[in-house]
Amino acid sequence: MPRVADHLREHAIDLLHGGMRTADVARAINCNVRHPVNISQLCVHGFTQHQTERMYNWSEGGEQKKSREASEGDFSILTSMLGLLCVRGAAVHSSVREIGAVIGLHPAGGLRSSSLALGQQYSSIGSQPILCGSIPGLVPKQLRFCRNYIEIMPSVAEGVKLGIQECQHQFRGRRWNCTTIKDNLAIFGPVLDKATRESAFVHAIASAGVAFAVTRSCAEGTSTMCGCDSHHKGPPGEGWKWGGCSEDAEFGVLVSREFADARENRPDARSAMNRHNNEAGRMTILENMHLRCKCHGLSGSCEVKTCWWAQPDFRLLGDYLKDKYDSASEMVVEKHRESRGWVETLRAKYAFFKHPTERDLVYYEGSPNFCEPNLETGSFGTRDRVCNVSSHGIEGCDLLCCGRGHNTRTEKRKEKCHCIFHWCCYVSCQECVRVYDVHTCK
Repeated sequence: MPRVADHLREHAIDLLHGGMRTADVARAINCNVRHPVNISQLCVHGFTQHQTERMYNWSEGGEQKKSREASEGDFSILTSMLGLLCVRGAAVHSSVREIGAVIGLHPAGGLRSSSLALGQQYSSIGSQPILCGSIPGLVPKQLRFCRNYIEIMPSVAEGVKLGIQECQHQFRGRRWNCTTIKDNLAIFGPVLDKATRESAFVHAIASAGVAFAVTRSCAEGTSTMCGCDSHHKGPPGEGWKWGGCSEDAEFGVLVSREFADARENRPDARSAMNRHNNEAGRMTILENMHLRCKCHGLSGSCEVKTCWWAQPDFRLLGDYLKDKYDSASEMVVEKHRESRGWVETLRAKYAFFKHPTERDLVYYEGSPNFCEPNLETGSFGTRDRVCNVSSHGIEGCDLLCCGRGHNTRTEKRKEKCHCIFHWCCYVSCQECVRVYDVHTCK
């Protein structure tokens, strides 16, 4: 019989004390025994609540450049949610690189940025059992929520992935492009440690992603504890009637609020900022719900039209929050004493500007310029980034390259061309080689 490592034995005891069934603990430990060098240690010890080691490893030639320790105050909404993804793949994946494959993260080498790609690996782990007691970094309230609503926890994880993907789309032409980190549990590195605009956007888009994914999952009937919304229909309008499945966005928002905000209960400025931005992200869904209709009748006529409430496309929510990022309100931290002790609150820095509403993003620390690589701030710099030579915006070579200039090279690409539609019914195309100019920052 294989010997169970001391740290796994201690973990098993913790799980039993946390209320997990003995059989589930045995399965979790068996998975770890089969994979001596696996993600179990990283998942269990990488997201502990009070003292987490965030290994911020930038490697050149295989050398680890730097590692640093983050304190309790550095935790964010993503800690628990990405921890959920970690546990879902724990039984079948044995390295940080494989964790990345599970959540659709394909890391690049060195100091280069990596983009999020949705791989087929993720869908294959949906059948893996979720052991709430093994999800690293959960506070007690989140642990209770997980156990009570285990059916919707995969949707919570899917929502975080959706938020990260949208973040990388929205910032694809910015100096900071929502970069993810190779072999790192804190996938954004130190960038989110500061109370910057970037942190505000990530929290907002992730919270919106969770609410969006849970709402969509309920409408699709994948959970027995939620379904269609029948509370806010009201009387039908002229020429149409209610039909289909109205999406219950309020339930999705409730799940996001209860789970994501559970750890933001400290009386400090960062928790206040995170709670505000989480709620701003969720409000975008409620404010953009709209009627979606379908016509019924012969030959495409619209003799009968049925309508239902639907969420907007998530891209629209991303566009909206990106605008809020650009117009985010800078705040200052104020301290005052209450019955429970010293409490930090946020106040608008400039009184002559419009006071931020619950729909606006807020921050109270400045962002680095992200022009040069910096291990402390998490900046990768913009060298070798593709820029738009014809644009005068932030994605243009002048601004994106921070005044360093750019290089130009030619690139041949094979593309389909001269396509012809044949009756009936297929399309035939030729293959053409075209030459493009590619401009990259020096």
